Amino acid sequence: MAGGGEDSRALFRAGVRAALQGWPALQIAVENGFGGIHSQEKAEWLGGAVEEYFLRNADLELDEVEDFLGELMTNEFDTVVEDGSLPQVSQQLQTMFHHFQRGDEAALREMASHIAQRMHRVRATMVTTAREADEDEDDVDSMEEMEVTAMNDGTATDGVCPQPEPSNPDSQTIKEEDIVEDGWTIVRRKK
Repeated sequence: MAGGGEDSRALFRAGVRAALQGWPALQIAVENGFGGIHSQEKAEWLGGAVEEYFLRNADLELDEVEDFLGELMTNEFDTVVEDGSLPQVSQQLQTMFHHFQRGDEAALREMASHIAQRMHRVRATMVTTAREADEDEDDVDSMEEMEVTAMNDGTATDGVCPQPEPSNPDSQTIKEEDIVEDGWTIVRRKK
């Protein structure tokens, strides 16, 4: 290996971590706890495991890297990656490793920086999307509060439509003691 210096190795390590942190499939698995209560620790361990895998196997093919990452995601996070990102992340990691082998620290820095910038752009987009979703929910709420014009026997009535009366009032009554904490209602059989 031509570029096995400590600076190159630190840059390769940082690049691997940046690539994994920018991988949406892994981040979703971590955020949703697919790896159990220690999902975050597993994600951090994954960076070291990937780095070690490359250092021990100098001439890896792309499909070997994909298989390794896919196996780790399945075993550690119960996640099968089918979004097409596995080949992309594998290619990034392999390219970084080739730069590391040649001792091309400038290319390693550039790749890690590029991945980090793209990751920030994706996160900013997700925040915007979340705000838009909140605004959409507000629109739904405001629609529910709007007055409705209903047609009864051909005539228009302004205001809220009256609720239909139950056909048998005794069978539909809910007693106060049937409503318990947390909004649950006890349902009893007819007598």
